[in-house]
Amino acid sequence: MPLVRITQQDVCTPEESRQMADIVQDVMLELFAAPPGDRYQILETLPVGSIIAEDTGLGLERSDGVVIIHITQQGRGEEQKKAIYAALSERLAAAGLVREDDLIVSVVENGHEDWSFGRGRAQFLTGEL
Repeated sequence: MPLVRITQQDVCTPEESRQMADIVQDVMLELFAAPPGDRYQILETLPVGSIIAEDTGLGLERSDGVVIIHITQQGRGEEQKKAIYAALSERLAAAGLVREDDLIVSVVENGHEDWSFGRGRAQFLTGEL
């Protein structure tokens, strides 16, 4: 069950932001095998100028449309991660939401002990999940 933070500058409409989140969720379901109904997303919009994203020497041409997708998850392998990088880039660009040079994706791992979904309990550890 990935936790996804989508951070962007204020260049999209609310409808475009929701469309972006829907595409990200579709990729999580399809390529990360997230269970249906497990949708944990934070949509964060910052003023233009709030994200500084250089090209890391790769020749990327960034714009104010930079989007950073940060995924916290557990148990996905290298091939799955490479697949989501490609799918997110292709699908968001095809929808006209994010230029491929403006998309940054970061995936981090954590364990069962790192989650509480409410009521102050660690549901993975208590067996509730």
